[in-house]
Amino acid sequence: MTDRPAPAESPRARPEPPTRSGRRLTPLRRLLYRLALPIALALVRFWWGTCRIVRVVGDEHAAAALADGPVIPVYWHQHQLFCVRVLLKQRRRGLALGFLISPSVDGELPAMLALRAGAHVVRGSSSNTGARALRDYYAALQQGVSPAITPDGPYGPRCQFKPGAILLAQISGRPMLPLAFHANRVFRFRTWDRFVLPLPFARVAVAIGAPRYVPKGLDAAALARWQTEMAEALYAAYRAAREALASD
Repeated sequence: MTDRPAPAESPRARPEPPTRSGRRLTPLRRLLYRLALPIALALVRFWWGTCRIVRVVGDEHAAAALADGPVIPVYWHQHQLFCVRVLLKQRRRGLALGFLISPSVDGELPAMLALRAGAHVVRGSSSNTGARALRDYYAALQQGVSPAITPDGPYGPRCQFKPGAILLAQISGRPMLPLAFHANRVFRFRTWDRFVLPLPFARVAVAIGAPRYVPKGLDAAALARWQTEMAEALYAAYRAAREALASD
């Protein structure tokens, strides 16, 4: 991921490949994305700036895990907005946050947004190229990048912990770090994940669970148990965030 990319070929010499929807990343589309980028970034920063994180429960877990190297942050797809905010603040401890983003045209703007926010980007799809994504995640960990994973993404079922993060933790020897947040005033989108958007000026609490190391040699039954346990770890983090906000 740190290698310098080769110079891009001219669009006249080699047009951008089409996505599964048939769309191409044309020069015009790329220009439109670049124009939209500052607007999207301003919206994200507006939400981060107007909502106040009043508590971060379990911050010591992040400190202890990061002292030993990169980690694998995990949180439900609906909780991305403020879990990412807290993780980006961990840069002072050496965390280099990374994201898996679709290589299609649809992923171009999110990739640009992540890079501008200070994160690393792994281009791949957990639904179409999962084995390659796992390989790229592993390579990112080897380079010191902590790849964030939404274990119920990209399309659900909601709050079902899929095995990818567990397998990555097993082969890499790096821990999963569960996160969740709770806000006192939110809007929930009518999407598959019921995405949680705190309303402006809401109070937010974030909880970070203990790092979870996965042993080698899991069979199918043990892997299923780990999926259940990690789902419960995310629920526990959410309960901790909710209780912290109630007591603040």
